[in-house]
Amino acid sequence: MYPAELVKPMREDLTNVGFEELQTAEAVDAALSKEGTTLVVVNSVCGCAAANARPGARMSLQNAKRPDNIATVFAGVDKEAVERAREYMIPFPPSSPSMALFKDGELVHMLERHHIEGRPAELIAENLMDAYNEHC
Repeated sequence: MYPAELVKPMREDLTNVGFEELQTAEAVDAALSKEGTTLVVVNSVCGCAAANARPGARMSLQNAKRPDNIATVFAGVDKEAVERAREYMIPFPPSSPSMALFKDGELVHMLERHHIEGRPAELIAENLMDAYNEHC
């Protein structure tokens, strides 16, 4: 578990643009039981989260179509919430960072760490925007 003061600015990278923090399994269940589309970002302290995932997620929100709900869980911090979110992401193996788009609680698009690591934030944003255009 990482100290709260260490991850605070990393959380705020997403919460400052409207992402809802999900810190319990119940919060994840509630978020994914909503009608419509929900983007869940599994946040992380790693460099690819800072350089690629979080900026890509933020940029993706500039699209004309976007998810009805945006939420985040933090790997290595919100253990219970991350475990529950990953249950919804099956059959994909756990990876951090990662991003999943759900429609009416069903997984419709997934970006795993290997889709994020080493790729520019703009490419990640474009991938997400294509998913929004198809599913939102």
